[in-house]
Amino acid sequence: MKRKQFEEYLRSGTANNITVGVLATIGLICGAKSFTGTQQSLVEYCFIPSTLTKPVNRQRYCTPNKRYIMPESEFYAEAYAPANPEFQRDNFLPTKATRLRIIEPSNPHKSIWGLASVLFVGGAYGLSKAREWRLVQLMPSVREEIRSNWLISKLWSGLRLHKEAYSAQLDYEFHQWSENRRIREAQLSQMTPQELAIFQEQVRLRAEAEAQVQLQQATGQPVGALPGQSMQDIARGDDKVTGSQQQTLQQNTAISLDPSESIALNTLQALARADSSTALVAAPGSGKSVTLNYLIGKILADSPTADIWVISAKNDSFCGLREKERVIVFDGENPDLAKEVIDNFYTDYKKRKQLPESKRESLPPLILILDDWLVIADQLSKHYSDWNYGSKLLDVLLIGREFNTKFIASLQSFNLAALGIEKMDAQTRLCLNLLLLGNRYIKNGREQESYGVLELILNRGDIIPGKQEREQIKSKYLEVKTVSYQNLRPVMIASVGGFVVALMPQLSNQPKPIASEQEYLDRVFNLEFNLSSTPQIHPKPLSEVAKKIYEYFQNVKSKTPKTLRDLKKADRLSGYSEQELIDGLAELVKTEKINSDVHDSYSLPDW
Repeated sequence: MKRKQFEEYLRSGTANNITVGVLATIGLICGAKSFTGTQQSLVEYCFIPSTLTKPVNRQRYCTPNKRYIMPESEFYAEAYAPANPEFQRDNFLPTKATRLRIIEPSNPHKSIWGLASVLFVGGAYGLSKAREWRLVQLMPSVREEIRSNWLISKLWSGLRLHKEAYSAQLDYEFHQWSENRRIREAQLSQMTPQELAIFQEQVRLRAEAEAQVQLQQATGQPVGALPGQSMQDIARGDDKVTGSQQQTLQQNTAISLDPSESIALNTLQALARADSSTALVAAPGSGKSVTLNYLIGKILADSPTADIWVISAKNDSFCGLREKERVIVFDGENPDLAKEVIDNFYTDYKKRKQLPESKRESLPPLILILDDWLVIADQLSKHYSDWNYGSKLLDVLLIGREFNTKFIASLQSFNLAALGIEKMDAQTRLCLNLLLLGNRYIKNGREQESYGVLELILNRGDIIPGKQEREQIKSKYLEVKTVSYQNLRPVMIASVGGFVVALMPQLSNQPKPIASEQEYLDRVFNLEFNLSSTPQIHPKPLSEVAKKIYEYFQNVKSKTPKTLRDLKKADRLSGYSEQELIDGLAELVKTEKINSDVHDSYSLPDW
């Protein structure tokens, strides 16, 4: 309200300035008028001897230089009577002056003009000071009102952003729910009646187990208690097994320790099929390597033609990728190979961005796995200070899902800034799937815990925004952690659209769920619906050198047949030997990707 008054008062400043200027001008004019002319009557006189009667004789006594002027009131006053200045020199001159004429006043209202000048100038000055005083009085309240409005606008902007983020999160969760429901319907539609009966029985048993857990929580009965057991029975130590015995028992049994294991398995499958990037965060001993191998195996099972590259600090197999020469063991003294893999990965990704929308749907997955990335990223930053790999990862994180491109970064601590992405804020983090693991394990005869990564995010409002949701996740985590601590089984907190807390299953010997693997679905289809006698033959994927040669033929400028000599001159094929190029050409000819012409020349079928 004060601000509106202040703005209206400012808008009236022009009229006020005009008023002050007019008053000051009138005052100056009146002041100048008061200093001009005379206010009273004047008497012009001279001294003429009374004995002279002729005008001619009188004129020499009233010449212009002998005429005098004085106020009329003083002329007739005795005290101010004029004296003859020549009386001493000419004794016969009279002492009394002779009045010649009366000069009327030229400015009889001189005092009034002066008074008017004082009033107008004073009015202008007072009006200016009054406006200045009013502005000073309004300024503190206006400043306070502006500050309050600024705070309100900031709060409104923050609430609007939070509302948009929450709406986007709800839309994403609804999309995930709809997609999961569609996939489940497709799976169920391909099951036989016998398989449907088995699946329904598993669902019933899972529901009963969850109901039993909720009943135990409501009644206060311990989770590990059998019917009729008390806390004293559970606390007895004579029926417990040691840590090594417990680990052996866990490895030799395939029973479910917690109903949330099925949720964990579904979450891992969703992460493998997700088109967005993932950060796998776990301390040593938490099952990070086993989980990563499971994700790679799941990706290759769903998409055998997936283009996967691995940069790791250790020379593991990674589900056979090492044998396919897709694993780069990082060398801190010579990191050029890792840099080249990242650059080539980003180059392939940029080629996909140039494709029209109609060709994006059939693209195979292009995945870069960054294992032990904290150590590798630190070394790369030291060796290549002017190489911004973080911007490449940010591009893939935000837009890569449109082109079936993503990365999976394996970290030892919850330090997402170590990915190299400088703008890893709360909004950017929503595009990144999170998979965090914690466990209690035995190493070298000593028990060790690695739950710190999980417990760190439970108190982070920027990771889990809602306080109520954080409390629910924390309560579920403490429940699952008890089972994890007792059975040396990792506990998972994952974010794939929404947060999930579950106990990790035994991935190494976990039986595959019904209708969850593509291979199983293909087998059911062939047995139930494929009536042809010839089995379905899946084409063998091309080797790496064959892929590179095929890319060379697709990107060459001149559409003329090429020879082996032309291939040996190409930059992208310079790393292959002559025999490898010959084998790659033979493979492409066999699969009818290229045509073999006369004189040992080759061309694409559409040339």
